[in-house]
Amino acid sequence: MKRVFAATAASLVLAVATLAGQAGGGWVSMQSLDRWNPVGTVNWKVVGRELWSTNGNGFLVSKQSYANFQIRAEFWVSPDANSGIFIRCADPAKVGAAACYEVNIYDTRPDPAFRTGAIVDVARPADMTINTGNKWNSYEITARGTHLTVRLNGKTTVDTDDNKHASGPFALQAGIGVVRFRNVQIRELK
Repeated sequence: MKRVFAATAASLVLAVATLAGQAGGGWVSMQSLDRWNPVGTVNWKVVGRELWSTNGNGFLVSKQSYANFQIRAEFWVSPDANSGIFIRCADPAKVGAAACYEVNIYDTRPDPAFRTGAIVDVARPADMTINTGNKWNSYEITARGTHLTVRLNGKTTVDTDDNKHASGPFALQAGIGVVRFRNVQIRELK
């Protein structure tokens, strides 16, 4: 009886350890710094259940590459912030709009065509009067083949096709201002 109990307990521990990084439905939580490589001068830290950037600028780049996926993330930025979520980055050491798709978080960008909700240099947001500063917002980003969609706070801002970048890691940016992310999750699509 003790052996059966020990075997059952060991199986349960293994199952819990396997699912620890998954949020259900194939979603994988990216809230641990262990899942990222820092690039640049920014200092990232976990505060409660949030990823905070302090001092400097740069990125958290996922250790894994993805081709077809969905990302869910919540972000809080100061009104002057310049941030974003970069996807399918060709070179994880050189994250930028030329090597990745940049889903922008930049309400005060001088060129309003690619402000928050846009994919920089690819697709303008459907609404160019977005204000995300000083409150929690949500992004849902889907990339399947050449089809890319961006939803901000439940509304589609981009629905387009582009074939520049097929796969790669994704990255969270800290540029200017206060930037916080929480509930960052990804799931691969078949």
